[in-house]
Amino acid sequence: MNKDSLSLTRNEWAVMEALWRAPATLMELVHALSREMGWAKSTTTTMIRRMEDKGLIRHEAGGRAKLFYPVIDREQAALAETHTLLDKAFGGSVGLMVSTLVQQNSLSRSDIDALYDILRRAEDGTEKEV
Repeated sequence: MNKDSLSLTRNEWAVMEALWRAPATLMELVHALSREMGWAKSTTTTMIRRMEDKGLIRHEAGGRAKLFYPVIDREQAALAETHTLLDKAFGGSVGLMVSTLVQQNSLSRSDIDALYDILRRAEDGTEKEV
């Protein structure tokens, strides 16, 4: 799987969110996704099979049932989606994206403070989670 060109559908995100919390059996996924997405067992089974074929998830034999695991972590998926959004909507420009958010009054005071903190760390060459 090419992680640089990764793009998850809304439904794939739902499955990944469940698996990022903890590995799960098919029936655990069926119950979780029925509750969260309103899916039938057949829908969940089809999604799991397709996502395994795409290399997004994998399984291991575990007792009486297969245990499913994500192949990619949340940060990899988020980074790939961020690049896709930037390229599609903003021509790859972070500045244009932030400018658009500012113009739409979409940034709260805490968002602005967080951006200043991120920019200071980028300038200093230090990394920390926000």
